[in-house]
Amino acid sequence: MAASPQKRSTGVVARFPATKAPALHPVIAVKLWENPCWFSFRINYLALQFNVPIYGWIERRYGLMRPEYVVLYSLFLKDGITANDICQSSGFPKNTLSRAIQKLLRRRLIRRAADPLDRRRYGLRLTAEGRRIVDETLPAMLERERQMLANLNQDEQQVLTELLARLVLDSPTWPAHVEQEDSP
Repeated sequence: MAASPQKRSTGVVARFPATKAPALHPVIAVKLWENPCWFSFRINYLALQFNVPIYGWIERRYGLMRPEYVVLYSLFLKDGITANDICQSSGFPKNTLSRAIQKLLRRRLIRRAADPLDRRRYGLRLTAEGRRIVDETLPAMLERERQMLANLNQDEQQVLTELLARLVLDSPTWPAHVEQEDSP
């Protein structure tokens, strides 16, 4: 069986069976299988396989852009949080989320109320209509995730969950910025 090399960041070259390689655009195949930065590119590729179809469908069906839906979903998970909480957990810039929140307020999908203990803070909450949209979209999201994991048996899914959890739990120890010496 022919194999194509897979360079790992550890310097180890793993072999990926060429006969099992999916039919991908040649540049995508190189980024996924012949890349010393294999982990980040594969994670991003998989995230795109979820995000592009799901958020495209949500935009067509509900007229919500990804940042707007991220606000709704964040409130679905934890109602009453602030815009800053959503910004910190989503990676979207503050101005992007501010515009998304304003649009959701105008559409009456969320509401905002001052925190009784700190009048400078505003908690955000889903309205019944906002909750209805998340309730309607959640099955499609779960199905997409099920499809993505279908090639793994239950034990493999459990191992994947545990490995990803270990990386997430370690992530606060990673530097927040890349500090490289500038070369002339």
